[in-house]
Amino acid sequence: MTDQLYVQRDQPPGVAPLHLTGERTLPDVPEENYWYQRHLVVYEWIAQRVHGRKVVDLACGEGYGSAVLARTAASVIGVDANPEAFEHARAKYTQVAFERNMIELWQGDVDCVVFLQTIEHIQDPDAMLAHVRELIEPGGVAYVSTPNVLTLAPKGAERSGNPWHVREYKPGEYRELCERHFGQVDLLGLFHARKLRAHQVAIEHFGWDRVHKGLRFTKPFYDRFTPAISARDFTLRRVGLERSLDLLAVLRP
Repeated sequence: MTDQLYVQRDQPPGVAPLHLTGERTLPDVPEENYWYQRHLVVYEWIAQRVHGRKVVDLACGEGYGSAVLARTAASVIGVDANPEAFEHARAKYTQVAFERNMIELWQGDVDCVVFLQTIEHIQDPDAMLAHVRELIEPGGVAYVSTPNVLTLAPKGAERSGNPWHVREYKPGEYRELCERHFGQVDLLGLFHARKLRAHQVAIEHFGWDRVHKGLRFTKPFYDRFTPAISARDFTLRRVGLERSLDLLAVLRP
């Protein structure tokens, strides 16, 4: 089964569901819940820190993250170039202003940029970060995240093979990129917690992958396990970045 066959369930009246393409994550797709929650926890962490801020959520996709930020921020604008995602977000999340535009070209009056899981798609990341800095100067803050290639790619591989990614980063490489454009760089890593951490330990130390395959209950197990994952099954911290899933840079001019 390909990603194209997965579609959002139970959307509000008048809101067309989106299909999962692999380019962005979606809520309301049970099979995608791990990746959705992995992104959602970062939005929730940022939302706790943007009280009173004027925020732009660049490459906002389906719009769920913009809606989370709108719970605390003074204002939120979600920006995405994809026409289907834009129309869906505008219909579903009416508390947020959405604009359809290229993220490299967007201009507006904000003091906070949120730009998650997208810089790995960018042909010229230096130009993009320079643009982000211009948007938030002089006293703003930006939150920019990307996957950690050390855990995303197969062991020993240089990259993950994701066809949408132009460049994938190790922690040191990502810090160097950010430090070329920002005076203050605080780098955090996203890690498994709670039941995801237990699941990871079971795989790494107790051969769980072999067990469920040998007993032939892989699908029934993950049909229950994956939809039950929540944002609380992830945590952010500043140590051990080489083992992190994703890298979140908090950037100030």
